[in-house]
Amino acid sequence: MNLLGLAQRAGKLETGTDFVLRAITAQKARLVVLANDASVNLDKKMRDKSAFYKVPLIAELSTAELSIAVGHKRSVVAVMDSGFAKSITKLTKQD
Repeated sequence: MNLLGLAQRAGKLETGTDFVLRAITAQKARLVVLANDASVNLDKKMRDKSAFYKVPLIAELSTAELSIAVGHKRSVVAVMDSGFAKSITKLTKQD
């Protein structure tokens, strides 16, 4: 998931629960990447918000993998750029 690190350096990523929720509700998030081992409450909250606002959600990485990709300990990130979102979605569907 080198693309997540690249998006982070390009400033096209929101990290952390509150920032991701704000990006979803403001309809600026193009993709939400949720750790597959996130807490039950966080998982439900992100899935519900993403479904309501029609933001695609991917839950294929663990918290450790996601943290390594973005350089911070995170369980959820929002991709703000549609180009990065398409590329990440395409790569996860290939695996």
